[in-house]
Amino acid sequence: MSINYSQIPSPCYVIDEERFRNNLKLIRKVSDESGAEIILAFKGFAMWGVFPVFREYFSGASASSPHEARLSFEEVGSRAHTYSPVYKSETFGEIMNYSSHITFNSLAQYRKFYNREQFERSGISAGLRINPEFSEIGHDIYNPCSPGSRLGITAGDLKRSGLPEGLEGLHFHVLFESDSFALEKVLRVVDENFSVFYPQLKWINMGGGHLMTRKGYDTGHLVKILKEFRERSGLHVILEPGSAFAWQTGELVSTVEDIVENGGIRTAILDTSFTAHMPDCLEMPYKPLIAGAGDPVPGNPTYRLGGNSCLSGDFMGDWSFDHELKPGDRVVFLDMIHYTMVKTTTFNGVQHPSIGIWTTDNKFRLIREFGYLDYRDRLS
Repeated sequence: MSINYSQIPSPCYVIDEERFRNNLKLIRKVSDESGAEIILAFKGFAMWGVFPVFREYFSGASASSPHEARLSFEEVGSRAHTYSPVYKSETFGEIMNYSSHITFNSLAQYRKFYNREQFERSGISAGLRINPEFSEIGHDIYNPCSPGSRLGITAGDLKRSGLPEGLEGLHFHVLFESDSFALEKVLRVVDENFSVFYPQLKWINMGGGHLMTRKGYDTGHLVKILKEFRERSGLHVILEPGSAFAWQTGELVSTVEDIVENGGIRTAILDTSFTAHMPDCLEMPYKPLIAGAGDPVPGNPTYRLGGNSCLSGDFMGDWSFDHELKPGDRVVFLDMIHYTMVKTTTFNGVQHPSIGIWTTDNKFRLIREFGYLDYRDRLS
């Protein structure tokens, strides 16, 4: 089964239910075989219109804000595993209402907000983020172990202070679209520096970045190292991948609206925006894949692709196509469901892409379309 893009409005994010279910089945299998609890990280995927499908396989989510924690409570049906670099007094009560686990970034935050009686009465387990000071992430913007990082407490500092009263878990997040062998290296460092605390704890959250649904990922090895860690530590293990759930499950469908040429460069201007609707492309940066297009080939029709905002840098390029582009042609950006959707903006007031699902009975169902009030009410 494949999506009939001619039936999709433009611009539109469309998720393929079949591909989504295949990812969910694989992740569920890893959870069952390893004994690890795997939950969805909203920072990577928060398309709650397909949560009825998600709930057939999973029942938990991680949050980093009051809004995400509430989304878990209302749309997943469970209290969230919540972590934030900093909490505010004005909203911490809301965090507690919607959370089963609350992880603190520093001992100062822990001491400010942790109240044993309140946490026990609310059934909340308290955790602390650690910084293993080891990561193989190659992009500094995503590396929480870079020098001077504000994220987590180091082993040296934690050993000097000792575990605070009431602490039940540790949390680390040092992977980015990584394989199980990267996790294995991290676990050696965590064991070496933090295993002295294991007997006093109940759980450890290994964060996200476990891209187990990527082709070639060795899920058998992942299951093996998770089982071995559980056996030697005695801890309940939690993983919270973001990308893995929605990896390669859907596209952003766009349309060519105009072709302009300047200095020998032809730009196809689309009805969508890189800066507003594909910000990762400019932030990271990376060049997304496009159906029916590839890197420039001499002699083939080649275009830079431009967004429809007024930002001069709202473009990516160059791609070669197997035919000359013209206004009205569809351009389909691949793998645009994880992270991309949660980072979108309404910069310039450009139309936000609609959201839809291509169902297993081979039909398109529109979940949401956006209009003027969505733009206006953000800043009223």
